[in-house]
Amino acid sequence: MKKVYFVGAGPGDPELLTLKAYKLLKKADLIIYPGSIIEEEFLKDFDGKRVNSYGRSLQEIIDIISEAVKGGEEVVRLQSGDPSIYGALDEQREMLKEKEIDIEVVPGVSSVFASASSLKMELTIPGVSQTVVITRPAGKTLSREEDIIEELAELPLTLVILLGIGELEDVVEKVSRHRGNVPIFVVYHASREDEKIIRGDTDDIVEKVRSEGIERTAVIIVGLRGEHKRSVLYEDRGHRI
Repeated sequence: MKKVYFVGAGPGDPELLTLKAYKLLKKADLIIYPGSIIEEEFLKDFDGKRVNSYGRSLQEIIDIISEAVKGGEEVVRLQSGDPSIYGALDEQREMLKEKEIDIEVVPGVSSVFASASSLKMELTIPGVSQTVVITRPAGKTLSREEDIIEELAELPLTLVILLGIGELEDVVEKVSRHRGNVPIFVVYHASREDEKIIRGDTDDIVEKVRSEGIERTAVIIVGLRGEHKRSVLYEDRGHRI
């Protein structure tokens, strides 16, 4: 069965591409990329023909891939971050399977972890939270019934919200009802040269983000208040780990 590579582009810094992703992009005859998120400048080191998928229907994208793969071309379907998180991977895989085309998925660095790195923070803090949940709020592609941010806000976990900066006020309102005043961080364009980091809490984060003019491509991290504890990895047990 012929194959197309679904490659995670990472959060935006070209140096965060995995070595495997870089090698595949180097030898690709055709690179299909989401121009609304990944700028063409990101692809300057690669020679393959480029097709911007932004504004195209899913069927159009599948037809482009199918024609190129069956024509013997090496095709990379480049996706922002990691393809397994809000990447519409399943539906693309099933439509390609109908055309007898297999896929290979190459993971990428998610903006979730790039944001945590920029903040120099741990998402699982002993004594505060040992669980991380990635979710998104209701919007153009998610119904109100599928939005469970309020339910998640009741639980003792770190909440990472993608594709939700436009709904920040609603998110903060839901969180504050159950957590009160807790730390909230917003990272715009994590890892990129124009990255912005906004630190605040449920009382002031909305105004801070508005003043920076951030309206898209940002990660929201909602924390908890608690007493930080030392990890059990470093407890004195008479030996070193």
